[in-house]
Amino acid sequence: LSDFVISAVILILCATCILPFFHIASKSVSSNTAVLAKSVYLLPKQINFDAYASIFRDGQLTHSMLYSILVTFLFTVIGMTVTICAAYPLSRSVLAGRRVLTTIILFTLYFSAGLIPEYLLYSRLGIINSMWVLVLPLAFSPYNMLIMRTYLETTIPESLYEAAYLDGASHYQMLARVTLPLSKPIMATLSLFYAVGRWNAYADARYFITRKALQPIQYLLSNMVLNSGSDAISLSEGAAVTSTPEVLQAATVMFATLPILLIYPFIQKHFVKGVMVGAVKG
Repeated sequence: LSDFVISAVILILCATCILPFFHIASKSVSSNTAVLAKSVYLLPKQINFDAYASIFRDGQLTHSMLYSILVTFLFTVIGMTVTICAAYPLSRSVLAGRRVLTTIILFTLYFSAGLIPEYLLYSRLGIINSMWVLVLPLAFSPYNMLIMRTYLETTIPESLYEAAYLDGASHYQMLARVTLPLSKPIMATLSLFYAVGRWNAYADARYFITRKALQPIQYLLSNMVLNSGSDAISLSEGAAVTSTPEVLQAATVMFATLPILLIYPFIQKHFVKGVMVGAVKG
């Protein structure tokens, strides 16, 4: 009975995540009349791809998509580089004062200066209305660093470092030849965390960017969802829009979701192993 109850609860929780996705996907390829009649639920009706055709013909959305992919890629690469460079030394017992350094880094998890000081700082640094305001400020995550440091401490034995040291390896060589090859699961997990977090974020673009050419796809999508009626979406005249705003919204949601869905299968094996780190340790 307990197994049945647990399975039922898990099934319901999975359904709350999957069913809305299928609903939006069905609306994006259904006809305008079916969507306006509120008759589309989990299966599309009168299938057509006019909304997707309009999106691909629209220069703003396609440019924003490619721009968001570039920002997400740079953010993930820089974030992982900084996280590895911080987690590796903090995981080594030979580093003097590592507990103090860890405490200073974790302090930023609980306290921040606030939005106005951040804006003044970014303005003085000259990154307002630039791509780097979306990449640099949040590229380092103390939370992700703590996860990786814990993984390195509990997974990689100190004896491996001692053997490498006796063979004459430097810390850079230990990092490249010992730590990184054994850290693929956690690296895949944190890379996905960084990529998904940056891909779904739009608040910083709302605060620090006014140029349309630098607005990510999620910012445009949020404007579409928050607005209503005829102002829900604004595509260029060359897009030749024939779909209703509701269908265009659904198609844009799918358009903005597909890149992450296409990436996940390639790192699924490492991601599942990474999130299970520590789950079976005594």
